[in-house]
Parts: sequence; structure tokens; C-alpha cells
Amino acid sequence: MSEVIKQQGLTGNPVRTSTPSIDSPKAQLGMLLFFNKALSGNLDVACASCHHPLLGGGDNLSLSVGVDAADPDLLGHGRVVGGNQAIGVPRNAPTTFNIGLWQQVMFHDGRVAQVTDGITTPDKDFPRVDPLAGRNLVHAQARFPITSVAEMRGKQFDKHGTAQSCREALAGRLGGYQKAPKALQKAATRYWLDAFRQAYNSPTASPKALITEQNIAEVLAEYQRSQVFVNNPWRSYINGDLDAINTTAKQGALLFFKGRDQGGYACASCHRGDFFTDEGFHNILLPPLGPGKAAQEGGATQLDLGRFLVTQREEDKFRFRTPSLLNVEVTGPWGHNGAYTSLDAMVAHMLHPFNGAIYYDSAQLRQPNVQTQHLRENIREILRSNSDLSGQGYEEQHVRQLVAFLQTLTDPCTRKKECIGKWVPTAERQDPMGLQLNARFSD
Repeated sequence: MSEVIKQQGLTGNPVRTSTPSIDSPKAQLGMLLFFNKALSGNLDVACASCHHPLLGGGDNLSLSVGVDAADPDLLGHGRVVGGNQAIGVPRNAPTTFNIGLWQQVMFHDGRVAQVTDGITTPDKDFPRVDPLAGRNLVHAQARFPITSVAEMRGKQFDKHGTAQSCREALAGRLGGYQKAPKALQKAATRYWLDAFRQAYNSPTASPKALITEQNIAEVLAEYQRSQVFVNNPWRSYINGDLDAINTTAKQGALLFFKGRDQGGYACASCHRGDFFTDEGFHNILLPPLGPGKAAQEGGATQLDLGRFLVTQREEDKFRFRTPSLLNVEVTGPWGHNGAYTSLDAMVAHMLHPFNGAIYYDSAQLRQPNVQTQHLRENIREILRSNSDLSGQGYEEQHVRQLVAFLQTLTDPCTRKKECIGKWVPTAERQDPMGLQLNARFSD
């Protein structure tokens, strides 16, 4: 194993840049905003509704339920769209854990990306740089969920406006200096002004100068970037504690890192390095389900065209970002659309994607109202595309061994409420309008 670790150049530490402490003033303000429904058009959903630290930085759903939830404070599999309607969000919520360690791309399709002279975002035609993207990739990413109709914006807020006008309207509402639907009470706008003044050490700054869409995105990013969970058994093993992982996990590690000519599965060819990702885009024939995401409204039914939607290159159809595998045990369901609800099933698919797609059983989904009406015909469509991952025969015990290895990538803090609780605001920090998400969990 030591030779494999040396060949892969592994250190166990994926952190390549400085990250803030959760105790920093801006991260603390970001946490309050992250858990507050004031950043949603209808005051009914918070960032944490889909990215809760107690749910692995996600929501434990295949596809997120953002606006119009039947019970806004209920998370988990009991969270449904009001009226028992079908799901509106087309993709699985990526974990916020270790989000600050990404160096190249954000989102499943990479629509926010670091390039030589700046950051690209959907606000500018690809690959033009967005001058308002912000200070880093997470800052840029934080500006977009609040503009999504299905995620946080809703159908009526700034209905005919742009993404930027939506952000500015939300900032103006939060600061009380711009008329917007569902205005906040004066006590609430004062609460946020005091919080921003404290975080930015600007005791006399005006709301308009301080509560801006850029500052909102910055503090949200600082909170998310503070979620660094990399102290796992695998790291301990690499650093000399040979008893940190068991024999089954060691066998799984060899299968993971060794090439196919050596009896392994070459998983590390894409899930490479200490962060376990090449930050590239690959077509792994994941079964298409949910509402889909086509190039234009009324396009391919329940198909998600993936990276193609950004680049418009035919070869990028059905390609999605390689996820990091750190804490993968706690960040399911798995896949860009949460098609797999067990880690074993996800691993089995990766070993033989063609068979995984052909024999996919949607009965494994634990979430109601996920669209599967066109599943079989859409599977035939993706099977006609060029997969980036050729399958191979495998032994069932190898799935168990690979999963055992993946479980060693879990930072124990992510499984302990008393530890992860540092990233969840207490009920005592409730805002005057009671818009803080105090989640109840249905499973």
C-alpha cells in the first residue's frame, strides 16, 4: 500500500488554500443568512433547506425541494412540494462540505469556473469572464441559488427581472432601502444592519452601502468555506497510523488506486489526488430522472444535457463534474440527480455503467414525486452517447471492499451533532420575524 500511496503522490491533506474559521465575524453572519428565509422570494426557503450540515451539507433527497414546500421547516424525505406536485429542481444538491477546496469549477455542469483572467458564470456568455463574480469560486456560486425560480426565487419575485436585479432586490429588501414584495419589518431590517455593521466593523455604514448583493454573497461564501472536514481515518493511515483503517478498507483502497492491468478498477484516474477529483466532466451513463434540464424550454423531456448546456459542444452532452469523494458516505443520494440511494449501488454502477443503466430500478428512490415516466426511453438515448467510462466485470465482494475504503474518507465530525453543531445557529439567534430555519427532520 505504501508504494501505491507514493505513486499517487498522496499526503492525506487536500487543503491547498487558506480557509476561514467558523468563528470569524463574516462566517458567523454568513451562517445566520444561510439559515434565514429572508433571502428567498416568498420567505419560505433558506440556503440550509437544501444544504444542511446535519444532512451532510445536502438534504438527503435525490432532487431538492426548494420553494413552495408543504412544510418549509421539514427536511429529509418528508419534504415535498405543496399540493403533492412533481419536483421542480432538476439536480441533486451538492454538498457544501469542503466546497472551498475546489480550484476550477462549481456546480454539476461547471457553469461557474475559474479561468486565466477571472471567473465565468451564467450571467455572461461562456466563456466570457463575469466582472461581478466575486472574490473566489464559492463567492460566485453563492450568487445563483437565490436567482433560481425553483430553488429560492419563486415565480413571482422580480418576475420580469434579471438574475442581477433579483439579487439587488433581495439585498434592498434585507436592508430596507428598496421596495420589494414581502417587505421585512423595520425591526428585521435593523437586525440585519446591526449584524452587517458588526461583521464588517463599520458601525456607521448605511444599509445601502453595506447590505449589498456582493457582501451577502461574500459572507455566505465565508460560512461555506469554513466547512472543512478532512480529518478522516484515511488521512491518519497515510500519516503512519496503520491501524486507522481495517483490512477490508485496505483491500478496497488497492482496488481503487490500482489500474485494470493490475487487478484494480482505476478509480483514481478521475477521483485523483487528496481531494479525490480531477474537476473534469464525464459521461457515466447515469439513469435520467426528474424534470431534466434541456437546452431550451420545451426541449428533451426529463433529460439533463449536463456540460453541453454550458459549452454547447455536442461531445459534452450528459457529462457532469467528477465529485470529490471526501465524506461521500454522508453526502447521498449519489449522482448529479440522486439516482442512487445507496453507496453500494452507486459503486456498482461505476464498475459497470452500461449494465447499471440497463438494469436501473427506480423503485430504490425514497423520495416521492420524482419524474420517471420517460426513464426507459431516456436511458436508450443516453446509451447512444459516448460514455467516458467503460465497464468491466466485477466481484460483489469488491463492491463491499470499495465501500469500506470510501467510508474511511469520512471525517468523524460530520457524524457528530455536538461537533457539526458549530455550523448551525441556535434558536436564541432568531431574527425578529422568526424567519430562521429551525429544521425538523423526517428521517
